Amino acid sequence: MTDLVPAAPRYSVVLPVGRRIDELGALLTEYVAALDAAGAPFELIVVLDGPKHEYLDTLRSAAASDSRIRVIELAKEFGESAALAAGFDAAQGSVLVTLPAYYQVDASELPKFINASAEAADAEMLIAVRWPRTGGPFDKLRRKAFHGLFRFISGMRYRDLACGVRLFPRAVAHEVPLYGDQHRFLPALAARRGFRVREVELRQSPKDRFRGHYRLREYLHRFLDVLTVFFLVRFTKKPLRFFGTIGFIAAGIGGIATAIIVVQRLFFGQPLADRPALLLASLLVVLGVQTFALGLIGELIIFTHASGMKEYTIRRVIQAAAPPAPPAADDEDVARQQALR
Repeated sequence: MTDLVPAAPRYSVVLPVGRRIDELGALLTEYVAALDAAGAPFELIVVLDGPKHEYLDTLRSAAASDSRIRVIELAKEFGESAALAAGFDAAQGSVLVTLPAYYQVDASELPKFINASAEAADAEMLIAVRWPRTGGPFDKLRRKAFHGLFRFISGMRYRDLACGVRLFPRAVAHEVPLYGDQHRFLPALAARRGFRVREVELRQSPKDRFRGHYRLREYLHRFLDVLTVFFLVRFTKKPLRFFGTIGFIAAGIGGIATAIIVVQRLFFGQPLADRPALLLASLLVVLGVQTFALGLIGELIIFTHASGMKEYTIRRVIQAAAPPAPPAADDEDVARQQALR
């Protein structure tokens, strides 16, 4: 890396350094070389998610040799979403790019990815898809299961949500708040706000190998994250539709079962004692009413805060140029007009 005087950056590249890290010094060198090859002025913001002293010397050296590199260290480990948000807040460029701190795509493909943004007039956000993908049968099965579940629940079709290479204007970061582990679903959340998302196939890095294993708890967390995104995408502003539907179905089933039991008691002489079905039917009615009430309370909360919420995202404003203002009359013109009167 050479010492360069930074121009006004067009691209702000945010690299969150979290739990998974691969050869950070070599990776930074590859990223900077690829971004230089793209030909546009950029800045590279490295966000350390919590104290990671073993990487500070490497990052200090990189920042000292290239003034386009900045390093932000968070006070503690807040998660990748918080690290990205911190990088977005510190960014100066009009276009944001996210890169992972580990090998995913071949760095030499980044100029193709950045140049694709100028050609993608039909999209505001670009996300990378590693292709062709490598990995064993279990990895392929896991990827298909995750994306199939996400497509079934959300109705959105993406092929590589786990890839951290993305490009989008600052408006996306402004409109889509990140928290928890929602950074994985940034394309879906952006699409919900009306931004057009396009996938770009990039060659997978030959060093892209996950050297570890996922625990059962991780799979449970991902499943719950998918359900969270489903609710955020479909029912954030209309909770009564979600809870009301569940409550209506539960109360309906319980009401029908209760009616059948009552008819059996009145007209067929069947006793109500020792009837577990009666208890289950009553429980369904109560559960349905409570679920419906929960959705209604959610609607009341949203209505109360509706004045501070924005339901739309403006893509552009087109208007005719304002007609030129008439030239201001000088003192001699004013005196002449008064004399004529």
